[in-house]
Amino acid sequence: MPQNTPSEKLEGVLAHVDSQLDASLDRLFELIRIPSISTDPAHSSDCIKAAEWLTDELLDLGFEASVRPTGGHPMVVAHDKAADGVHVLFYGHYDVQPVDPLALWETPPFEPRIKTNADGKKQIVARGSSDDKGQLLTFVEACRAWKAVTGALPIKVSSLFEGEEEAGSKSLGPFLDAAAAELKADVALVCDTDMWDEQTPAITTMLRGLVGEEIEITCANQDLHSGMFGNAARNPLQVLSEIVASLRTPDGGVAVAGFYDGVSEVPDSVKAQWAKLNFNAAEFLGGVGLSIPAGEEGRSVLEQTWARPTCEINGMSGGYTGEGFKTVIPAKASAKISFRLVAGQDPAKIREAFRAHVRARIPADCSVKFTEHGGSPAIALPPDSPLLRKALAALTTEWQKDATLMGSGGSIPVVGEFTRRLGMDSLLIGFAQIDDRIHSPNEKYDLESFHKGIRSWVRILAAFAE
Repeated sequence: MPQNTPSEKLEGVLAHVDSQLDASLDRLFELIRIPSISTDPAHSSDCIKAAEWLTDELLDLGFEASVRPTGGHPMVVAHDKAADGVHVLFYGHYDVQPVDPLALWETPPFEPRIKTNADGKKQIVARGSSDDKGQLLTFVEACRAWKAVTGALPIKVSSLFEGEEEAGSKSLGPFLDAAAAELKADVALVCDTDMWDEQTPAITTMLRGLVGEEIEITCANQDLHSGMFGNAARNPLQVLSEIVASLRTPDGGVAVAGFYDGVSEVPDSVKAQWAKLNFNAAEFLGGVGLSIPAGEEGRSVLEQTWARPTCEINGMSGGYTGEGFKTVIPAKASAKISFRLVAGQDPAKIREAFRAHVRARIPADCSVKFTEHGGSPAIALPPDSPLLRKALAALTTEWQKDATLMGSGGSIPVVGEFTRRLGMDSLLIGFAQIDDRIHSPNEKYDLESFHKGIRSWVRILAAFAE
């Protein structure tokens, strides 16, 4: 029977996804078996092989697709712009993390398998199953289903698959600059995030930015005997400790001058939605052996981790830290400090404000050296975006549970790159679970995440075509 109405077409595509799930899994397993570890030069040829595999699949689906060389691992770029209306750019990465420690894997990391748990839940276990090959293929397989049933995609689709995400994305910025006109779309779709819980789909609309700094304080020109020079000689560990302690206020805020310039409050509508989430702050902190929130007083733990900027001390070193005891005043002491930023904060201004804060506290006969460790702005998608609302409705229909908006305390640099270089917002829609053990031995991706992830993208593409 002909499928004429949009609803009939959609149901036909979804039925095709269900009937072809085994074939979709076979393709995922093929891609996983390619050990595309981007940080290991020994696997450079595997990264090329993975890029070529994806390109061949997209060509078979009727995309204009090609492998694009970069200064590092190649990009895959594909286009199908036959449809009218909305144009999306889908992003994913085909590279994976190293597998060490290998001894902790229950089975070979690049031999994917289906594991059935005691509760009957099935999981795809292998390196890259969740991060990001399984996630990436949910979108490709959704496009495959649309093509198989209707012969065409309902909207314009471009794809960008990167091979250096796990290695710092060094080639991404220059590539985006060079290909900006080709890659510009109405919105970017990024499938590299989690659901809220096992049954609640989510769209991540807020990502914190990052500023990383390392400081090294030098006092004397050599290590000193603490008996001979104690009291008289300045101790860089003492100076460093006082500086680090001065970064935070007693109520949990950040004491750097101008740090909160441009920071806005979370809209009440978003706070209300967060309040409905099944989030237990006591369990969240209790799971890591803590009980008292340390961020700004009067703000919820979700607000502290998703929507407020912070300053954290990631490491401190200096003096003698080996076995036994050594009475020494070190010549140098260092610390690594990171700032997580929210929308409205300028990473360059935060970096300079931090450095001014430190310089003001360095004694006249001492010195400080700063080393930059990356920086990116925060991302906040307007909660009233029409495409966001359509995607939320599509996810709610598929999962039969209200999709939610969520934030992330972490940073996904590619989203900032899309904003900065392409002037394009991103929708972060992922189907991973918090327990997927990404970057760790025995990484997994729930079979339901893969299956319903494909179905979700089918529905989203249909919703965008309305």
